[in-house]
Amino acid sequence: MANTATRKIPLIPPGISGSLGETGTPFPAPRRAGPGPRYGSGMPSRSLVVKVTAGKDDPERCNQAFTVAATAVAAGLDVSLWLTGEAAWFALPERADDVRLPYAVPLGEMLASVLAAGTVTLCTQCASRREITEEDVITGIRIAGASTFVAEIIADDTQALVY
Repeated sequence: MANTATRKIPLIPPGISGSLGETGTPFPAPRRAGPGPRYGSGMPSRSLVVKVTAGKDDPERCNQAFTVAATAVAAGLDVSLWLTGEAAWFALPERADDVRLPYAVPLGEMLASVLAAGTVTLCTQCASRREITEEDVITGIRIAGASTFVAEIIADDTQALVY
């Protein structure tokens, strides 16, 4: 007869400290990505570029992008999060706190996590169309254009996702 005992599988990968977001969902604490293997044996150094185009107009899609970016940071990947289209508004202080979904870590927490251990970029044209300047954005968020985005996504060992 086969062993039917239930084995608990951790929600947070080994070697990554974790905490619960205010919603009670498991959310790994951020850590600065560095060179070399990650928590998995022999895992290559990789980068993830996440471009989010949705904002308050499509909160679920927006939340998915932030969740993937924050999870990748927690897993030790080098992460670059691009705020474009309606997501451009999240470059402004406290705007990400306006988006909350049931069973999801608050967007503001995830943005802070990515900003602490990765790169967050506001699209130049998107900022201009919304009259957002460098003085307006959250400290640490840069404003850059298409040439910077293309340079990031064509780099070796980089995966790009667009939401």
